[in-house]
Amino acid sequence: MALEGGCYCGAVRYTADGAPTFKAQCHCRECQYISGGAPNMFMLMPLDGFRYTKGAPKQFARTDLENPVTREFCADCGTHMTTRRPGLNSVILKVGTLDDPAQFGGPQMAIFTIDSQPFHVIAEGLPTAGRLPGR
Repeated sequence: MALEGGCYCGAVRYTADGAPTFKAQCHCRECQYISGGAPNMFMLMPLDGFRYTKGAPKQFARTDLENPVTREFCADCGTHMTTRRPGLNSVILKVGTLDDPAQFGGPQMAIFTIDSQPFHVIAEGLPTAGRLPGR
């Protein structure tokens, strides 16, 4: 699978080659901040198949956490494109930044549902996990 995408203003572009290893919607509080309140749809893509093809994202990691994730976003328009988690050999790619978001197909699971809000929608029959699966 070859995916292309980028930020809202077009200053940063990427390609992601390979098959997603996991597709989910995340309800964690952090994703709610990034999305404006909704769950965040994402795909785990192979690290070695991901690269920026235009521009470079700004990065942010909280300094008050022991192992914070690094969020990558456009410094011009603010679009959050990826997250990188320490020890994860994948890029967490935000579905809304794909040129063709329909390539996502849909989530395999809803995660961090412990933080889900009453207005969040989880499709009937979709498996859920209160935190990360397997933890």
